[in-house]
Amino acid sequence: MIKKYEFGSCVITDCVIEKIEKESDSVEFGFVEKKEPFCWTYKMDEKTKIFGLGESVRGINKRGFVYESWCSDVPGQHEGTKSMYGAHNFLVFKEETSDCSFGIFFDTGSKVIFDLGFEKTNVVNVSVLDTGVNVYIITPEKNRGNESVLVNITKQFRRIIGQSYIPPFWGFGFQQSRWGYKTEIDVKEVLQKHLDNKLPLDSICLDIDYMENYKDFSIDEKKFRNLGELSEYLLKFGVRLVPIIDAGVKLEDGYSVYEEGREKNYFCKKTDEKTDYVAGVWPGRSCFPDFLREDVREWFGSKYQKLTDNGIEGFWNDMNEPAMFYSDESLAEALEQFENFKGQNLDIQSFFEFTKVSGSTFNQMKDYMRFCNKVKFANGEEKYIRHDKIHNLFGGKMTQAAGEGLKKIFPDRRCLLYSRASCIGSHRYGGIWTGDNNARWNHLEQEIKMLPGLNMCGFLYSGADIGGFSEFASEDLMIRWMAFGAFTPLMRNHAAWDAREKELYKFERIDIFRSILQLRYSLLPYIYSEFVKAAVNGTMFIRPLGFDYEEDERAMEIQDQLMVGEGIMVAPVYKQNENGRMIYFPEPMTKVVWKNGAYKCSKIKKGDVYVSVPLDSVVFFVKNKRAVPLFESVDNSSSVKTDKYTFVGNGKAYDLYEDDGFTRDVHLEGRLRILRR
Repeated sequence: MIKKYEFGSCVITDCVIEKIEKESDSVEFGFVEKKEPFCWTYKMDEKTKIFGLGESVRGINKRGFVYESWCSDVPGQHEGTKSMYGAHNFLVFKEETSDCSFGIFFDTGSKVIFDLGFEKTNVVNVSVLDTGVNVYIITPEKNRGNESVLVNITKQFRRIIGQSYIPPFWGFGFQQSRWGYKTEIDVKEVLQKHLDNKLPLDSICLDIDYMENYKDFSIDEKKFRNLGELSEYLLKFGVRLVPIIDAGVKLEDGYSVYEEGREKNYFCKKTDEKTDYVAGVWPGRSCFPDFLREDVREWFGSKYQKLTDNGIEGFWNDMNEPAMFYSDESLAEALEQFENFKGQNLDIQSFFEFTKVSGSTFNQMKDYMRFCNKVKFANGEEKYIRHDKIHNLFGGKMTQAAGEGLKKIFPDRRCLLYSRASCIGSHRYGGIWTGDNNARWNHLEQEIKMLPGLNMCGFLYSGADIGGFSEFASEDLMIRWMAFGAFTPLMRNHAAWDAREKELYKFERIDIFRSILQLRYSLLPYIYSEFVKAAVNGTMFIRPLGFDYEEDERAMEIQDQLMVGEGIMVAPVYKQNENGRMIYFPEPMTKVVWKNGAYKCSKIKKGDVYVSVPLDSVVFFVKNKRAVPLFESVDNSSSVKTDKYTFVGNGKAYDLYEDDGFTRDVHLEGRLRILRR
């Protein structure tokens, strides 16, 4: 059961696509303290658990902290980080009595503050700043059959926000990326090293290095002489290029994208609603397309054809929170303040003031308040509104622009697309990676605990930069992260220009990385099949144990073990120098130990068990009465064959979804093949 409540003047966000009439009575859970600006309060019990919030730090259970829904460029996140790159305002409150559990979604583009028992232990306060909000409350259906309450509530939510994006089959293969592949020679070297070392590979990602002076939809032909020929060459080996696109358009006379955007009045305006807003990003002074406008999205989406004409079938969108190094105004203010420090004898206080100024222009709220977007309201009105009031929609609308543009270019063929910034609704057009993480063990743990919340909010195609984007990854961290990455839909090794070069062939124990990739490609048809089923059925590809074992109190407490598809449980090792860990088994399972293309199975009893997980092996588990098919490992996804397989687990059959890996006409009927022992 879903009920909708409207408070204030609501911007049309397009997050919810199912029409639901608004209720006239008061909300059935909690209490609305204020309607404008909106504030909702809820009193929890001692055992209340809170799931959701998509891309956010800390545990799977979100209780006990303050989170802020505000798409932010936040490199090197930590336990105290309140905002990340996405705005995913969906929560499920799991109460001790199942019928008292409910989900709640705050549909708005504004900043939302979630105090989930931080100020007062048992009190939730949710505040929406600036604009109005539609609140959706979801209660368990009475005819849910064997579905857990958590699954049922999440499925209802997923139904009203629309089907999750499904990438092409090759998008589930291994991706190698680095900010620093500066020439086509660098790219060919990556391919050759993978071939020489028998490391499976499906795509190589290009960061901003391939562009001419960091201009969107441009190619530096001195470094990449002929991108089309390079794409064609790579494709002979089943490998594709995946270039980056940024949100800022370089302000440069003679640059066609800028000239068109300026001429057609497509860029975000200053608050005078007339002057193009200018801020500094990679290319320097830049303008931002107003992605909240349909005509602008159509225009920007059409620009991807410059690259698709060169054989490109996949993209990653970046810097679309939007990230800004400075605005003209904030830079001028900072430089003026620096003048005041000249000739001073800086003591501790004045030095602290000085250091504040040096970083004062980076992604500042005052700059987000200096420009506006044209938006539509629920009452039919269309007008400019200050950007900070609808900030959380911007990055997601860029993903929509790209997704819709690529659909026009390839009407019958799925393309790969993932983004950094996001909001609920953009999950229909592309996936996400979880931003600029670090080469730290706790960032591996962070990914493990973040992915279930993303799945709840519809972002099934997601993953982190394996080994960390920044800093220096140790070899054992890379091995453990790759072992977990073998089960995540997006499996990409990416790093910054000044981080350790961590292509797999640059480490000593290449054989271990080869073994992990062999497992990934042996599981690829299972991963794809389970992913498509989850997208079509509105379920979660990756989920916490408590979603499958709701009546098991121990399972509800577990935050570092995950279910992957219908049959697999993973319990990653995420601490250095640990060669095993305690694992809770809510039922008897089959333990699978994979090493060098071979595996061994054994039985595990229900309960808490210490399991050895050697660094050179991947260990995972199969649920009781489930069968997981393993196929022959191959060099890339184009070589996958499903005629021969073996089963792990004690189940007797598995329903394998299959299609051509590209079709946009995705449906389960007629495409499920029963595999039997």
